[in-house]
Amino acid sequence: MKLGKKHLSMWMLILMLSFGLAACASEPDSNSGDSESADGEEGSGGDLVIDMKSEAVSLDPHSVNDVPSGNVQTNLYETLVYFDENMDIQDGLAEDWKVDENVLEFKLREGITFTDGEAFNAEAVKANIDRVKDEAIASQRAFLFEDITDINVVDDQTIQFITEEPSATLIFSFAHSGGSMISPKSIEEDYAAMEEGENPGSVIGSNPVGTGYFTFDAWESGNYIRLVKNDDYWGEPAKLDSVTFRVVSEDNTRLANIETGSAHVSDPTAPSDVSRVTGSDVMDIMESDSLNVSYIGFNTQQEPFDDVNVRRAITMAINNEDIVNNLYDGYGIPAKGPIAPGVIGYDDSLEPIGYDPEGAKTLLEESGYGDGIELTISTNDTTERQDLATFVQAELGKVGIDVSIEIVEWGAYLEQTAQGDTDMFVLGWSSATGDADYALEPLFHSKNQGNAGNRAFYENDEVDALLDEAKNELDSTKRNELYSEVQQILIDEAPLLYTHHKVELNAVANTVHNLYRHPTGNFWLQDVYID
Repeated sequence: MKLGKKHLSMWMLILMLSFGLAACASEPDSNSGDSESADGEEGSGGDLVIDMKSEAVSLDPHSVNDVPSGNVQTNLYETLVYFDENMDIQDGLAEDWKVDENVLEFKLREGITFTDGEAFNAEAVKANIDRVKDEAIASQRAFLFEDITDINVVDDQTIQFITEEPSATLIFSFAHSGGSMISPKSIEEDYAAMEEGENPGSVIGSNPVGTGYFTFDAWESGNYIRLVKNDDYWGEPAKLDSVTFRVVSEDNTRLANIETGSAHVSDPTAPSDVSRVTGSDVMDIMESDSLNVSYIGFNTQQEPFDDVNVRRAITMAINNEDIVNNLYDGYGIPAKGPIAPGVIGYDDSLEPIGYDPEGAKTLLEESGYGDGIELTISTNDTTERQDLATFVQAELGKVGIDVSIEIVEWGAYLEQTAQGDTDMFVLGWSSATGDADYALEPLFHSKNQGNAGNRAFYENDEVDALLDEAKNELDSTKRNELYSEVQQILIDEAPLLYTHHKVELNAVANTVHNLYRHPTGNFWLQDVYID
């Protein structure tokens, strides 16, 4: 069964997955500048500076899931296929692909090299996927490729991936950044370092080598990461000369840097700062839709969150409409459950638990907590998350729950939540494949507890079984029914408090053109230039 020019809809039709996927991306608008220079021709050049709240954790795309890391990685590495702005599958490092029962075959482009001169070929692809699946690496992205049982290198430009059963999700996994291609030489050096006692990713994470339109230049920890244009890029080269991801933790400082001309982009920009940005003569606000769900997590393995009624009570004490309207000035959608609208498998007909503070008090009384509870809610130092933690603290105080707030540096925060060293915590998850499998399995399957995404340490055998079944179900109606069932369980059992689906906001200097933020949350910088 050969697939021609590969849009996601065609793939779904052939696989009997006939449901549609709404476009979730905002096209670059006037806030990101015009697309032509003053003389009417497309511009080029410039040194872009992006001030970021948090520093990347690692530049190893197989090891981490955080957005600050992904923003850098996306511009260094490439995948065999990728999601365009409409979340349709497009050719990347592969020029063609086809599926036949349980075999996914890629035909790779010829003449591509990694930035260290190593050849990109089928053996390089195999080395990458083998590494992601290697238990010694303990990749947070291993679940993306766990269905693969065998890898056949047919020739230099042809590779096959074999699964035990037909997989409805495998092609999505190859479009995910977890399928980024790293130089095989770097992989060898990283394994050699592991033999000397270094952690996985010690080489790759600090000195990345990909095939992308930028190449790594420097990383001064705690200060900046700098990429420079790859002059030997196999495709259309980047327009910028360089991009610097600079760590600037203070929101006001990031905006002031744009105002003074020392930076071009603030990531993130708080809703409360939008009026300052729109009232400026030197910058505008860029809004980008996302596939994100923001949430309050509960450590379901410890008291009192091992009691479903306590989790439900906390959920009933929080009004998501107030969160969106009062905290975020309307920039967002109140969440009903764990999946964002526009993600394949989203069911709008499901009923959320609902706002009911009196009912919350009753549930707490029935669970033996009528005299109150003392809890801690942890968050990193992002303004929006601190605001959310403060809001939740006030609302839970009204039902007899005394909450203290703990603010933790981003890298330490990820480690803390992965180890379960929290009561409650504020995080978010983006469905980076646009599919319910990725929206649900990492966060809720018991095999993914900890780093892989299930930081609530939730465990439910029925949910595990439904997710496993849906992953390999090719009939769209049956698959959607399975995901609807899972969503209702996850709403009723409330391992997370699903608060809202965010709109990404970035202040951008007027001199910047063609800046685009993908629905997955990452900046695409190939076409960006500066006046």
